[in-house]
Amino acid sequence: MGAGLAWEGGRHPGWPVRLGPLRVEAGVVALRPPKLLDASAWSRIRMRDQAYLEEWEPTAVDGWPERNAAMSWPAQWSSLKALARRGQALPFVITVDGDLAGQITVGNIVRGSLRSAWVGYWVAADRARGGVATAALALVVDHCFGEAGLHRLEATVRPENKASLRVLAKAGFREEGLFLRYLDVAGDWRDHLCFAMTAEEASPEGLVRRLVAAGFARTA
Repeated sequence: MGAGLAWEGGRHPGWPVRLGPLRVEAGVVALRPPKLLDASAWSRIRMRDQAYLEEWEPTAVDGWPERNAAMSWPAQWSSLKALARRGQALPFVITVDGDLAGQITVGNIVRGSLRSAWVGYWVAADRARGGVATAALALVVDHCFGEAGLHRLEATVRPENKASLRVLAKAGFREEGLFLRYLDVAGDWRDHLCFAMTAEEASPEGLVRRLVAAGFARTA
């Protein structure tokens, strides 16, 4: 079977699932599938943190308020759920001490001889420090290279996004190159750095164990 969007047999391995918990400075981090009832909490954070998030996210045709209102969540939730069921994505909500604090998504999953995907994330401004994004990324990477059966993960980030660069570096992603005018972000075509990791680079101990061993996290 060549590289394609469906897993052999039509089943998507590693979904649905809950990951964690992992304790970091900010609190107890865990990942779970998005729920329809997340609408209010999700919209409240997104609307509050517009200035913080909009600088790094793709430009939308409709405005930020329309895209991030609570009434827009059901369509986004339904789309994420459909992608997950088709084996094209692994979408998660990030929680800290049980409260919604962001999202992390593994998307564009290709199976067959490639077994590759990209990973993207955002974290609420008041949770931006304290190891939340690093913990969420470690949990996702270990899951992708384990139960989900992937071999390679990519992440793209603007060179100006120092916080995200630190997260990827701490997780052990390596820089592969610069994509010129790669994505329309904040109203203009922005350069992005490409980072990647393969299963061999995460093995044998995995990223969560590395974080714990380095003193950045502990199992909760």
